[in-house]
Amino acid sequence: MIEKIKRLHEDIKNLSAKTAEEAEALRIKYLSKKGIINALFDEFKTIPSEQKRLVGKDLNLLKNFANEKIQALKNTVSTKETGNIDIDLQLPVSGKIGSRHPLSIVRNEIIEIFNHLGFNVSEGPEIEDDWHVFSALNFPPEHPARDMQDTFFINNNPDILLRTHTSSVQVRVMDNENPPIRTISPGRVYRNEAISARAHCIFHQVEGLYIDHNVSFADLKQTLLYFAKEMFGEETKIRLRPSYFPFTEPSAEMDISCKLCGGKGCNVCKYTGWVEILGCGMVDPNVLDSNNIDSKEYTGFAFGMGIERIAMLKYGINDLRLFFENNMEFLSQFKGNL
Repeated sequence: MIEKIKRLHEDIKNLSAKTAEEAEALRIKYLSKKGIINALFDEFKTIPSEQKRLVGKDLNLLKNFANEKIQALKNTVSTKETGNIDIDLQLPVSGKIGSRHPLSIVRNEIIEIFNHLGFNVSEGPEIEDDWHVFSALNFPPEHPARDMQDTFFINNNPDILLRTHTSSVQVRVMDNENPPIRTISPGRVYRNEAISARAHCIFHQVEGLYIDHNVSFADLKQTLLYFAKEMFGEETKIRLRPSYFPFTEPSAEMDISCKLCGGKGCNVCKYTGWVEILGCGMVDPNVLDSNNIDSKEYTGFAFGMGIERIAMLKYGINDLRLFFENNMEFLSQFKGNL
């Protein structure tokens, strides 16, 4: 099967498209639910268990590569169809050289870390419906997250809203793909909160989902430990505390040892030596069944973290509002991270 994946990788590498219709046809051929790559995932179920780790990693990397290649083809034909803009590349640069926003730097670093574990990237709309944001994720009708104080509804319509988390993207993935599923969903989310140094009505999340046969809490713990060490340093420790989320059971919140004081205690960690960075847990069987995945055959884990929270810890930033103010003095500190 590895040879088949290698041949398919070469085929995808050489794909070309002259029109948007041709690019979309390639997406359907390779990436749709009945496409070539999804057929490989069905075949993956039959290979010996000792080969699954290696083959599964190559298969997820192939899917990620196909996504990137076909999206690049779509972007290219779109540019050609809308007309090229003439740019004189010999003109001198004027003004200051820009840099990536710190949230973009951290977002890209998170994606790279999970790419190494075989997670691909999924995206979805910011304006969503109740099913994808709440109902499919086991939120009961009386859950407080549905109330106006937390959620921005569109035109007072309880079924149309700005997504409050990127778990809605995971619902779309479960609806369109068969297990094994290993994906992360970065994106902007909205909650009806007062703006302060520690909170904002707009922020960014990365949520992860892994569904397969015999996925355990131990798999979740090792995945998050790897992430913490890659993001914050090899000396980083983690701890998991029991918590509650409607879509996971059991659920936990994860703390890391405070980077600023080395776990000794400071005002950032409130003198505990630990800082909370994300929530996680095993996917509730009700969520799997609601999304037409057999909970008796499959298990999975999920996690979610705020990109602002990670960036504040990584760079020692104490005011969340700085990320949204376009302050050049603040942003220029990251000019070395292009």
